[in-house]
Amino acid sequence: MPDLAFQPTRPIAYGRQHITPDDVQAVTETLYSDYLTQGPKVAEFEEKFAAYIGAKYAVAVANGTAALHLCALALSVGPGQRVITTPITFSASANCVRYCGGEVHFADIDPETALLDLGAVRRLLESHPKGYFHGLIPVDFAGLPVNLEAARQLCDEFGLWLIEDACHAPGGFFTDPQGREQRCGNGQFAELAIFSFHPVKHIATGEGGMITTNRRDLYEHLLRLRTHGITKDPAQLTRNDGGWYMEMQELGYNYRMPDMLCALGISQLRRADEGLARRRQLAARYDAAFATLPQVRPLAGAPGHAYHLYVIQVPDRKGLYDALREQQIFAQVHYIPVHTMPYYQGLGWLPGDFPLAENYYAHCLSIPLFPTLTDEEQQYVIDCIRAFVER
Repeated sequence: MPDLAFQPTRPIAYGRQHITPDDVQAVTETLYSDYLTQGPKVAEFEEKFAAYIGAKYAVAVANGTAALHLCALALSVGPGQRVITTPITFSASANCVRYCGGEVHFADIDPETALLDLGAVRRLLESHPKGYFHGLIPVDFAGLPVNLEAARQLCDEFGLWLIEDACHAPGGFFTDPQGREQRCGNGQFAELAIFSFHPVKHIATGEGGMITTNRRDLYEHLLRLRTHGITKDPAQLTRNDGGWYMEMQELGYNYRMPDMLCALGISQLRRADEGLARRRQLAARYDAAFATLPQVRPLAGAPGHAYHLYVIQVPDRKGLYDALREQQIFAQVHYIPVHTMPYYQGLGWLPGDFPLAENYYAHCLSIPLFPTLTDEEQQYVIDCIRAFVER
């Protein structure tokens, strides 16, 4: 690496949370309130998040994995149910089906976007009798929205339900044939959508997740499932012994999100669009810088890209990863293909099953992208990458 004039004063990670004094005040006020959990901040966060996404209902839960698990439960996934997802995702997108006893199947990716290839999904569906598969879980990978309208049409044709894994894409959108912006998770096409509030995500609460839907029946079911299967709603009780009375009507889980974290989420949500705009600005600068470097191939972008990640593909990924770490730049890899994990190989999946996903994995690297990344830090990242690939 060259002796660059700028030297960072802190390690530059691929992602970083942004906590402000307003965030701290919001959490502190909740700590001094009457409720640390199961209080008014939960409903407030749900209402405001649903409005931001454009969905009718939102259910706050413990994390994104819990959100996926509850969605699978609400859609009656169980033994004999077969669900398709992408191999390029965090394993929770597939694991939620296994939690319920269902079978996970994969389809390969579009190499230009790393999104699940709906053409590959169609070929998989057509290779089996109609009714063999039951559901589809596409992922808005890196923040690039899946064309949910096309996914919905495919699911309707083959009788599948649809869960949108939008953990990377709050505020992202695709444009439908009528020219309308369809926000990720707005419930227009998928039965359910899920989000994560992990620290590196757009909205950071430490841990936390959200499910959005436009279906009242699924919303009410999810409310029970996240709280042990319990309801106190008089309209749903089989009897009522008094004001204390509640019923566990099905087997549920303790997947609640506490008021403290919801208060932080509400505060973070207020500047979500500001953070999204900065992510897009940084991505545009990367695009311009790498346009003259043929050895560096970014994934395809789009106007509605939410840019949770900025992913490049290079010939020597391991070499660049190590060289950047020497310069205090901590890039990351998203993701190791799920079907190559030992657990899924134990279920019969093999390396070579999805060559496009595996080729993508061999070359991909997520480089720093977060709203508080400074212009100087970003230029340092660019200069270090340029120096390595031109060496």
